[in-house]
Amino acid sequence: MNLIHIKPNDRVFVLTGAGMSAESGIPTFRDTNGLWRNYRVEEVASPDAWRRDPQLVWDFYSMRRTVAAAAQPNPGHRALAALERTLGSRLFLCTQNVDNLHEQAGSRPLHMHGELFKSRCERCQLPFDDTNIYHEVPHCACGGKVRPHICWFGERPFGMDRVLRILEVCTVFIAIGTSGVVEPAASFVGQTQARTFYVGPEEPLNLASFDETFEGKAGELLPTLFDVW
Repeated sequence: MNLIHIKPNDRVFVLTGAGMSAESGIPTFRDTNGLWRNYRVEEVASPDAWRRDPQLVWDFYSMRRTVAAAAQPNPGHRALAALERTLGSRLFLCTQNVDNLHEQAGSRPLHMHGELFKSRCERCQLPFDDTNIYHEVPHCACGGKVRPHICWFGERPFGMDRVLRILEVCTVFIAIGTSGVVEPAASFVGQTQARTFYVGPEEPLNLASFDETFEGKAGELLPTLFDVW
């Protein structure tokens, strides 16, 4: 079996996508044709949806909180946490996932699409940890409506300045369980001069941009995939 060799001077950028969480039982919306209660996900995960029907949006994210709260990290999450402990600051983990499975495994990721178990006031922007299931739209002490701390369609992902800086200096880029469809993450592999690897059971749309591919589930491949010098 081929390995991903990580040398002493390497700086590693890891991008994880929905396939990583799917192995822990969190369904991807591509698997359900992008539908929830006969709504397309874009219809309940956008600023327009929030303005139109904030309770519907909270119904959707309360459902997602319920599903994610029952999930546990898989061996792939734990393998990345172990790699982070070994490499320290030489590893940067960026995830498109909004669940907290990486944190449960011991990693410290940047959540470019936000965090499911956080909320923030749309008026004062105060963010806070929050695991509540809301049946009514919550309000902040300042009077503003409280929204999920999520990057919706049409909004700028979190931490992009930092992401782009690290893409410029990394020497190893590893995408795991990503579809290669959602921007801007799908373009990351084309913005780096690093050695690039893809890990996942399905071919991403941007497969041709990677130097090497490891086909299979992250939970099965990652525990033995890294050769750290």
